[in-house]
Amino acid sequence: MSLRLGDIAPDFTADSSAGKINFHEYLGDSWGILFSHPADYTPVCTTELGAAAKLKDEFDKRNVKMLALSVDGVESHKSWIKDINETQHTTVNFPIIADEDKKVSELYDMIHPNSNENFTVRSVFIIGNDKKIKLIITYPASTGRNFDELLRVIDSLQLTANYSVATPANWKLGEDVVIAPAIKNEDIPAKFPKGHKEIKPYLRTTPQPNL
Repeated sequence: MSLRLGDIAPDFTADSSAGKINFHEYLGDSWGILFSHPADYTPVCTTELGAAAKLKDEFDKRNVKMLALSVDGVESHKSWIKDINETQHTTVNFPIIADEDKKVSELYDMIHPNSNENFTVRSVFIIGNDKKIKLIITYPASTGRNFDELLRVIDSLQLTANYSVATPANWKLGEDVVIAPAIKNEDIPAKFPKGHKEIKPYLRTTPQPNL
């Protein structure tokens, strides 16, 4: 059965490039990002893991723990990491799950027969500190993931989890947000003391409330 937004992220225990990991214990009270790769030594994924490593400090600022996955073994991962560090001029600083038996891939529905019945597709799961899945994206093998976009999404998810707002198209941290339709006009001043604009009765904006 496919996972959906709001489902509890399935727990698992697996070997990784950083030793054995229990997923829920690894996350603790943090948010998490789990992203899969078809196999080691794949070119696009080599660039992705390098890009992710360079942004680890940004994920740390947001209390997000990173975890990658590939269907090859630990020793292969460790050797691949050396290539990633060399070619991408960085240091991979988060674990890569060794999913040789594909248990985690199957648990998270990462294997799509229409794509390739042997390899995981390139999926991304963002998991909240309540262990619930907040976002699922699946990319084709030919298109590299945009980790700046994933950080933007996390900023939106964390903001909207705590305030009665939504973020508009192309929103970035620090820009105005949309007030939830359920908030009555008379309640806006108390909830959003920075003020608001009414563009239409159903479209009301306010400065980002947590800045």
